[in-house]
Amino acid sequence: MKSMKNKKVIIEDWERIGYQKAWDRQEALLHKNVQLKHDDKQDETQNRLIFCEHPPVFTLGKSGHMANLLASQDRLKEKGIEFVKTNRGGDITFHGPEQIVGYPILDLENFFTDIAKYLRSLEEVIIRTIAEYGINGERSKGKTGVWIDAKDPAKARKICAMGVRCSRWVTMHGFALNVNTDLSYFDLIVPCGIKDKKVASIKEEVGQDIDMAEVKQKLVRHFEEVFEASRQ
Repeated sequence: MKSMKNKKVIIEDWERIGYQKAWDRQEALLHKNVQLKHDDKQDETQNRLIFCEHPPVFTLGKSGHMANLLASQDRLKEKGIEFVKTNRGGDITFHGPEQIVGYPILDLENFFTDIAKYLRSLEEVIIRTIAEYGINGERSKGKTGVWIDAKDPAKARKICAMGVRCSRWVTMHGFALNVNTDLSYFDLIVPCGIKDKKVASIKEEVGQDIDMAEVKQKLVRHFEEVFEASRQ
């Protein structure tokens, strides 16, 4: 085990990238860290917070159900939407333009070895970030992600979905925060497998377009606060 925990985080922006390509790159980074730990070189593992934006794609988590995809393959093709079965947790969600996808590739042994705490910490990063836009983000009991009006069944709407994978305490996948996202795509799925719940975006809540770069800066700052990390 390492004598000092490495809480330095490399911040990367992969910009617009296909979902499969991003997944492959994440896997490579995860396996590199896992191999270092296997070789007793844990001091050399690296932590990353990666931002990107995907072309329209529905992704289905390993515990997800195909019934939550409401569109036929022909309909997906017509609208130019990919469909990918992935190895993260959670059910089905949408990734697309003007949505910030965050992929933390962290060695949690540098922080804390508790997946539930990790998910709550990611939620806290989002809650603090959207609070800067006057949005009261909340947790919904038993449901991962960040919600608005979580306690009112008639109004509850999800602004950020989450799904992660962890191997030897190294994480991948992460969160998808709707910024200026076209929410009509969500009409083609049962988002996260939760029926009768709406989705939201920062733009829809505040009534104007939001600067994506500005949101990323806020996410990085709050990530550093919540995880007690610093940029490498």
